[in-house]
Amino acid sequence: MHSEETNQVQVQPVDKEKVKKIWKVAGILALVTAIEFVFAFTMAAGVPRTSIFIALTIVKAFYIVGEFMHLKHEVKVLIWSILIPMIFVVWMLIAFIYEGGSLYDARF
Repeated sequence: MHSEETNQVQVQPVDKEKVKKIWKVAGILALVTAIEFVFAFTMAAGVPRTSIFIALTIVKAFYIVGEFMHLKHEVKVLIWSILIPMIFVVWMLIAFIYEGGSLYDARF
C-alpha cells in the first residue's frame, strides 16, 4: 500500500495590531521623507541643507533600526555598543571632510 502525503497550509488570521504598526512606521518614514523634500526644494544648496539631510537621514536610520531590527526593545548595553561606534564614525567623517577642505584651500 501506498501512503498518500498531503501538504496543507494553514492561513493565520490577520494580526491587526501588527498591520497597524507597519502603517504607522511607514507613515512616520514618509513624513520625514516629505520634510526632506520640502528642504530640498526650498533651500539653496549648501552646508545647512546638507546638514539637515544628514540629520534627517540619521533620524530615519535610527527609527528603522529600532523598529525593524527590534533594537528599540533590546537592552541598553546592546544599543550603546552600536551607538557609540557610530558616533565615532560620524565624527571621523566630519573630521576627514574638514581636513580635506583645509588641504584643498591651502593648496589652491
